[in-house]
Amino acid sequence: MEIEERIVVDPKVMVGKPVIKGTRIPVDAIIKRLADGMSIRDILEEYPNLTENDIKAALRYAARIVSGEEVIPMVEKA
Repeated sequence: MEIEERIVVDPKVMVGKPVIKGTRIPVDAIIKRLADGMSIRDILEEYPNLTENDIKAALRYAARIVSGEEVIPMVEKA
């Protein structure tokens, strides 16, 4: 199933995790690297078969997932 032009889900690829089309690179791997402070340039060096548009597609996909979730406020314990 194609979720976004560059993101696909196939039960036969990475156990059905969303991946960049034509690769076995999961969207969550890209998001984790960005969250850990890697730049887009660093990620492209690590995964030379990716493009900047692939990384942006991963971010758009993650944003769509998060925007559909219910936000639960965190309360500090006294």
